[in-house]
Amino acid sequence: MTIQDFKTNTIKRLSQSSPSPQLDVEVLLSYALGFSKTELLMKRDYEIPADGLRWLQEAVERRAGGLPIAYITGHKEFYGYDFLVTPAVLIPKPDTEILVSRAVDVILEKIDAHPDRILTVCDMCTGSGCIALSVLKSLYESERVPAERLPKFTLVDISKPALEIAQKNAEALLLGAGADGKENLLGRVRFVQSNLFEMLPYQFDIVLTNPPYVPASLTDQLLKDGRSEPRLALDGDITLSGDKAESDDGLEIIRNLMPQIYDHTVFGGFFLMETGEYNMRGAENLSYRAGFRNTQVYKDLEGQERVLYGEKMKV
Repeated sequence: MTIQDFKTNTIKRLSQSSPSPQLDVEVLLSYALGFSKTELLMKRDYEIPADGLRWLQEAVERRAGGLPIAYITGHKEFYGYDFLVTPAVLIPKPDTEILVSRAVDVILEKIDAHPDRILTVCDMCTGSGCIALSVLKSLYESERVPAERLPKFTLVDISKPALEIAQKNAEALLLGAGADGKENLLGRVRFVQSNLFEMLPYQFDIVLTNPPYVPASLTDQLLKDGRSEPRLALDGDITLSGDKAESDDGLEIIRNLMPQIYDHTVFGGFFLMETGEYNMRGAENLSYRAGFRNTQVYKDLEGQERVLYGEKMKV
């Protein structure tokens, strides 16, 4: 079967189950054959090898069942970097890049303001590690900060399988990060399995977090499509003990997390948190009640309120 025949047949196959069947087909073909998008167009009459065709046909059936492309290929681009993903972690979303971008800008300001010390950053509910690793790699590549002055990052998650994915991503992105292969940024990161800050008896200059914030009922609806993303990383209506909360606003975890962020942030420090447009103002109110001030809300690519910023003011 040629590339063009496969594309034509598969787009029809996925048109009822995928919002972007053509893009899905192109991504699968590129992954299976190692061709760029341009090569796929130029080699439309290329005969797909038998082993590649078998993999593609199986992949299409999995996609038709609702499994995201990223879980099929095991990769997802985020903030210009390639991340390993499995159903143990959420697939990085473009909207989360807003948090990374803001974090890079504000951390650079803080580094300039504190030339005498190394900043510490906590990435709570790290999942694939995409937030912390993208921030660290971007800071390094900006060349505004010497490698020895880059912040030290602590990546935290309650899920051991998620932390294992984050560690693999760190090794892939940070080992030999310099152009000459001599820089090893792995020494700037560590990994801690913890239920929020339970295993972290110290404070940080900066806390970054994309916690579970989807209401329980909406999580039920989302997971009906076969996407296979971990409920643990979506459902925000879970208590500290792991039980279902009485709330259905997606804020139960944030109710517990926000005071902990305050306690584990130094005076003069700040946090950046992703949450839903439907509960952003609730999260902002919780941050104020916890003690944070100078809050700001940043909108995502669709104009929805997505990222919350707050400062722990010096007394």
